[in-house]
Amino acid sequence: MGGGAAQLLHSPLRITQASQGVKDGKIRGRRSKPQASCGSDFLRFGNSSLNLDLVKHSSRFHSGSIRLERDCNNKLLRDHGRTRGRIVCSAENSSEGAQLSSEIPPEILVATSLNTDSFYPGVDVGAFENVEDSSNSEAIDRSSGGKALASAVAAAVIVSDVAEELKVQQEESNADSTEPQGDEVALDQELLDSMANQEAAASLLGTEDHTKSLFEQMKEILVFAGPALGIWLSGPLMGIIDTAVVGQSSALELAALGPGTVICDQLSYIFMFLSIATSNLIATALAHKDETEAAGHLSRLLFISLFCGVMMLLITEAFATQMLSAFVGSKNASLIPAARSYVQIRALAWPIVLVGMVSQSACLGMKDSWVPLKVLGIASAVNLIGDIALCSFLNYGIAGAAWATMASQYIAGILMLKSLGDKGYNPLAISIPSWNDFTRIMKLAAPILLTMLSKVCFYTLITYLATSLGAMTLAAHQVMYGVFCLSTVWSEPLAQTAQSFMPPLIFGTNRNLKQARSLLRTLVVIGIVTGVTLSTVAVLVPWLFPQIFTREPAIISQMRSVTVPFFLCIWITPSILACEGTLLAGRDLKFLGFSMVSCFIGGGLLLLLLNKLGVGLIGSWWTLMTFQSARFIQSYTRLTGRNSFLSDDPLPASGASVHLKTA
Repeated sequence: MGGGAAQLLHSPLRITQASQGVKDGKIRGRRSKPQASCGSDFLRFGNSSLNLDLVKHSSRFHSGSIRLERDCNNKLLRDHGRTRGRIVCSAENSSEGAQLSSEIPPEILVATSLNTDSFYPGVDVGAFENVEDSSNSEAIDRSSGGKALASAVAAAVIVSDVAEELKVQQEESNADSTEPQGDEVALDQELLDSMANQEAAASLLGTEDHTKSLFEQMKEILVFAGPALGIWLSGPLMGIIDTAVVGQSSALELAALGPGTVICDQLSYIFMFLSIATSNLIATALAHKDETEAAGHLSRLLFISLFCGVMMLLITEAFATQMLSAFVGSKNASLIPAARSYVQIRALAWPIVLVGMVSQSACLGMKDSWVPLKVLGIASAVNLIGDIALCSFLNYGIAGAAWATMASQYIAGILMLKSLGDKGYNPLAISIPSWNDFTRIMKLAAPILLTMLSKVCFYTLITYLATSLGAMTLAAHQVMYGVFCLSTVWSEPLAQTAQSFMPPLIFGTNRNLKQARSLLRTLVVIGIVTGVTLSTVAVLVPWLFPQIFTREPAIISQMRSVTVPFFLCIWITPSILACEGTLLAGRDLKFLGFSMVSCFIGGGLLLLLLNKLGVGLIGSWWTLMTFQSARFIQSYTRLTGRNSFLSDDPLPASGASVHLKTA
């Protein structure tokens, strides 16, 4: 074979932007200004067979364009059908397009079983998010991963058809003569042998059924989510231990925990955008088999988390009194000294809290939930022992609870960093992100930050309005909110499962949207069952076990008054997190941010209205129920709608083309 085939394999691929044009009754890409010349012999738009001359054209092959065309009666790539393609070389190239990669993506290796040593000196999957499909094939997929996969499938079909045509030609040649045809024939046969694996091509194109059964999905989810559950339980469990221990000694300090935990814990949820970005970026990089990219993401996110932690430490220590005064108001000024003591001690842990958050999410993105579980199990034990020793025996009160929590957070963070080292990632090799790296991270993180900020602001507004109802009502809200957080965190593994398992199904080399939709349905069903169980158990606390937290009759009465909305809020939360975790995995971040902001605005206005009408604490909890319901309806509707990244909307019936440009 001439050098053309090798040039095809080694050339960078580009998807070019093109508008529709019609020639000979078929849709074509409209050509723009001339950029190269391949010679008139190679311009064969009307040829329905493979242009073998182009493949053998060596010297100037790189200056032409490659185009895969499909007639309207072909099976469609989105339906995973086998497509017949052909190569054409244009003297007037399509317009400039975004570069996909400096080498052909590894999906083609799966499709063709190419000898990587002979034909691929290195494979680098780059800048998938910059790829744009042609204007007359917009239905291929709107997600960046889908576009990249569509291009890989197109190229796989091309090289597969090259092999098929060359094989036919070789058989005809062998029938005419048994004479060896020199090195060119030998190279042809070597390429044919390496590209003959049609089963692998079928695997890429999805003609084999890789959809797992419900039982298999449930098993995978439980194996991952079981340990992950312990991870997510750790934080609220520490909080509920603090609440129980402090509440036994002082009702005033129990009330002071409300604003104290808002500043220490609720503000930390704002930085969950770092956690989610870490899990998403690393899971996606590993789905593309790129550990180097995963390590780069981790080093940059560790730096960002450390920087944010140090800044939060300085801000909290300097302005704790002002923040608490603005939060509790003059009517509850008696809460400030106890709350300030709690906040300033807990603030010492800000840097390790955020660094540990990123480290934990990195492990989860690697689908390792056991190591974080062991680490946080140790931390929770330290917190429990410290609370009992410092509060119950040494009578340090709320300050003792803060010291115990802070110590446990440092232990957890250090052990998480050590676990990254055990996995081969250097936790000390943090790097300052370049502007391009920072921009890329923020494109993912900014909508998540907006989402978390809206959620935290709404929860904070509920607690803020509860402070205006008196210390007893605030104490009751603090207990019920603590039980709510502890209950709903049981559903966090559903969100983490979606973020860890969905990216390979949406973007990876084994992309399978059918299985992704099946996984979503499984997660929602698990969420419904989990929600009923959790809410049933949670409502027993104010009715049967209120003495765990307080013996004040006024506080217990307020706790019981919110039973119905409290039950419904917990019941719906697991399904919400399953849907929102899937949106995060699919990087439908703009919609998620818009959805959360709209829920916050609507819920906030309703909260203020009910507070002005004097409805009391029960009005706040009914508003929380409305807020949760709106989140579920919007996210589930988005995922099951036609515009969902999980949908399999067919390509236009008139046909479409994927344009590939070699350079």
